[in-house]
Amino acid sequence: MIKVMHSARSKGEFTRGVFATRDIAKGELIHEAPVVPYENEEHEHIEKTILADYVFEYGANHTAILLGYGSLFNHSSSEPNAVYEINFDNHTFDFYAYTDIKEGEEILINYNGEVDCKDLLWFEQPEE
Repeated sequence: MIKVMHSARSKGEFTRGVFATRDIAKGELIHEAPVVPYENEEHEHIEKTILADYVFEYGANHTAILLGYGSLFNHSSSEPNAVYEINFDNHTFDFYAYTDIKEGEEILINYNGEVDCKDLLWFEQPEE
């Protein structure tokens, strides 16, 4: 259903994104990404690494590294075609199609956590 390929949206050395290998219907479960949670107090260690750009908030007291394809979905605040829900019972982030997604299309989520949030993220801030 999905695979990692080169993405023109990505910058830097690793230009990856998640793409549909077949048409995916709106509402369809795309991926269940298991999490490795850690307490927020430990995040100062992660901030010293590239992993800081790939983690997600996981409740009030934890942050999580997503396994599988979870941390490879790219961001779009203007045209996300997927959303995620945190499944605390299963310790997964569950990704669903927000719109119909065509085969070959990149699957994009809004990193702000809300599909319609337009707040700029750290990598979208104007350079000084």
